[in-house]
Amino acid sequence: MELKKKILGLIEHDAKLNPKTIAVMLDEDETVVRETLKLLEKESYILGYNTIINWEKFGEDGVTAMIEVKVAPEREVGFHNVADRICRFPEVRSVYLMSGTYDLSVVVCGKTMKDISKFVSQKLSTLDQVQSTVTHFILKTYKQENFIFEEPEEDKRLVVSP
Repeated sequence: MELKKKILGLIEHDAKLNPKTIAVMLDEDETVVRETLKLLEKESYILGYNTIINWEKFGEDGVTAMIEVKVAPEREVGFHNVADRICRFPEVRSVYLMSGTYDLSVVVCGKTMKDISKFVSQKLSTLDQVQSTVTHFILKTYKQENFIFEEPEEDKRLVVSP
């Protein structure tokens, strides 16, 4: 179990690490690392490998929104069924059960604000369990999944000494 945790810790921060590099880093046999990775994938510890891309550098103008959703929980299943249904919409990137004034936080992406608006009005708010929504549009991403999108600009002010 300890080897699994070590491997997961390494690839969580850099999914590009190959089994040979991981084996060297952990002083383990490459075959053991390769088999452990396959097992972690099979047992759904590793659900996938993502790349964080700064689409803004390409001039892409996609829109991301975080939507607060107030939900009427269902008897016996709570929020599970409605959350599962929301997860299946292709626009939805993430769904979180939250504490506080709303129940679910839903992250959605679209090409335009109108796409997000249509999603909320035609798909999300029409679900029986959904009582209300509040949409927050992401204006700028500074950091995502531990990656900073822009390095701070160098201070170009002249030093003034007394």
